[in-house]
Formats: sequence, C-alpha cells, structure tokens
Amino acid sequence: MDGAADTPELEQLYRDFDANGLAPLWTQRDDLMPFTPAPVARPHVWRWKTLFDIAERSGELVPVGRGGERRAIGLVNPGLPGTAYATPTLWCAIQYLGGFETAPEHRHSQNAFRFVVEGEGVWTVVNGDPVRMSRGDLLLTPGWHFHGHHNDTAEPMAWIDGLDIPFSSYTDVGFFEFGAERVTDEASPEISRSERLWAHPGLRPLSVLDDKTSSPLAAYRWEYTDAALREQLKLEDEGYPATVDQGHAAIRFVNPTTGGDVMPTIRCEFHRVREGSETPLRHEVGSSVWQVFDGRGSVILGDVEHRLEKGDLFVVPSWVPWSLRAETEFDLFRFNDGPIIDRLGFSRVYIPSKDEI
Repeated sequence: MDGAADTPELEQLYRDFDANGLAPLWTQRDDLMPFTPAPVARPHVWRWKTLFDIAERSGELVPVGRGGERRAIGLVNPGLPGTAYATPTLWCAIQYLGGFETAPEHRHSQNAFRFVVEGEGVWTVVNGDPVRMSRGDLLLTPGWHFHGHHNDTAEPMAWIDGLDIPFSSYTDVGFFEFGAERVTDEASPEISRSERLWAHPGLRPLSVLDDKTSSPLAAYRWEYTDAALREQLKLEDEGYPATVDQGHAAIRFVNPTTGGDVMPTIRCEFHRVREGSETPLRHEVGSSVWQVFDGRGSVILGDVEHRLEKGDLFVVPSWVPWSLRAETEFDLFRFNDGPIIDRLGFSRVYIPSKDEI
C-alpha cells in the first residue's frame, strides 16, 4: 500500500503475514480482481492430422483394457502446464478404438460427451443401452452413467471426448467405479432405446414427466443438426430473422425435459458460417473448445488468425476475442462451460462492433 514507511514494525507485520499463512489484499488486488478477465489458459490450435497420427500410433502400441480403461489423449493447454486440461473447466481428448476392440465399462461423477468428426462402426453402451456412433453425432454420457464402447468392424475409429474434469477436480466432487469387463449389451442397433423414447421433436412421453438434470437422449443425430442449420440459412435468404448474425446459423443441443443445456456443466452447440461470411469479433466470459466438422476457414483468436481444416480443434479462453471467417461453407462443433457461468451469474458478452464500452 502506497504511503506506508518501511519501519521495523511494518517489516515485522509482513513477516507475521507469511508465518501465519496470510496475504493482505493490498499487495495482490490486480491478480485477484483484474479490470477484465486475465486467463492463464492460452488460445491454442491442435491439428487433426497430427492428433490422428499420434492416436493411430498409440493404437498400435498401447492396449485398451482394465487399468488405463481408455485410449484417450488429452489436449494440454500451453498455459496450463502439468495438467491435461484444455481450459480451467474443460477437458478434451481424442479417443481411438481399434478394430474389434472393446473399452470396458465404468462410471464417474464427471459429465462426458463424444462428438464424431469421421468414421462408423462403434457403439457406446450407456447404462446398458447400445448407441450407434456416426459422423456428426453428439453422444452423451452424463455423470454416474455406466458406459463402454465396442467396435464391430476391422477398421479403427477416433472421436473427441469432452468432460468437466478440471471443474470437478477443483471442486472435489469426483467418484469413479469400475463396471463390466466388456459391455453389458454387445448388440448393434441402428437406433438406441433412448432415441426411440425421446427423439421425437416437440413430443414428450407421458411415462417420464419428471425433469432430468441431464438429457435422457443419448444421441443427437447429424441429419437433424444439418437440417436445422440449413433451414436457418434458407429463412435468412427469404428475409426472415433466423440466424445469429448475417450468414451465421447456430443451434444449441438441449435437454428435452427442461429445454436447458444437455448437461449441468457443459453446453454443446453447432455453428455453420456461410461461404465468404465473417462473424463479428466478440468477447465472452467462460471458456470454450471448438472442432471443425467440415469446410475450410479461419478463426481469429486475439489478434492472430489461424487457418483451419476438418477436424482441427481450438480453444478460446475467457474474454479472449474471437471471430470466424468462412472460406467455404464452414461447420463447427462447440462446447463450453456456459451452464456454470450462467448459473453463477457471471455471464457477459461484448461485441465491439455492436456494444457500447
């Protein structure tokens, strides 16, 4: 604190702070309460071709089975060394399952999902319900649901996993339990039981009228996501309000029992930017991870532009400005910590081209 003379009494006071595990606010206000968010996590891009090559080599050298459980390779943010965290609240990994392999069942408190950018032939079994995994699908594994995976083909498959591991670790809420050595149902149905019950737009079964913390729908299929985005852009062409910004269609995956987010700690979205369009630069509280599903374009992170192709992943830390530019029609999957930020009342968005300072 300015104006205080260095006296023996003051020096003793500071020694007593240290000796008793104390830290005066006046020496650290800028760190504790910055004028705007000052994330330690950094914007970063991971290339899918590189990730897939490393995952493929891991598939040749590292078995899947009890113990390690999954051949999942976490994306480490360069600003968070010593962790396997993409952001302070989100974990993201590429998971690789070889031909005819089975990842044994387990469950954990952490909420999880899978998103498939390419490939077919794997079923994830969630609480005994086999769920087909196909390109463009979002598959949910809410917390404390038993789940395993089995590959019915000779071809390997890779996808991304997203979890709230960092948030769960920070808040010390984690539990883990082993399940079956294989999976409890090795069937390969085209449609899961959860979809047969829940995947009918605007319709809710009277047999299940209680609201669920996480979505009871295990799979959100690409055909419906694609159709929703396509119709938004068509409506825009016809002069009707339907898109987030000009040329920018987007949807949020929702829990059909509440209309809210699919899981209490993770928000999932899909964005489509029309060829030649650019989204306004924006700042948002909270962190997010994106994966390019199709097309070519770029993302501006801070003041750096990164060209992107199918499968590439990038992270946007809290309040780092971002914008998308589409070279071709540009499709991207996004997940973030929005449910946490919203529920705690910290949500804030600033778009310089639209908002007052």
